[in-house]
Amino acid sequence: MSVRVDKWLWAVRAFKTRTKANEACGNGRVLVNDVVAKPSTKVDVGDVVTANRRDRQLVYVVVLPIETRVSATRAAECIDDQSPPPVARPMADPVVFARRERGAGRPTKRDRREIDRLRRRDTP
Repeated sequence: MSVRVDKWLWAVRAFKTRTKANEACGNGRVLVNDVVAKPSTKVDVGDVVTANRRDRQLVYVVVLPIETRVSATRAAECIDDQSPPPVARPMADPVVFARRERGAGRPTKRDRREIDRLRRRDTP
């Protein structure tokens, strides 16, 4: 049984929506057995699917081709995850968030949340 690669990536929770999986395939960020895959490319047991997301690279071997989205535990049974570990991003300097330029006006809601988050982290 073979399944479309965009459906399979969505079903095993590699992408949040099928539309995003479809767009990734259309933009050439998905490879099936080291060949750029269209959304309609079929995957079967043993195929290696590589998906480059914004935050990391996913390398999955198809164990079970499924078409419908399933729970995370069930999705883990359908793949053999061979992804490299995610690259640790350096933490932003907390002083940068707390400092505001003179005349910048009131902090936005997002700025206030960042400042509150930093204050909570610093207090014992």
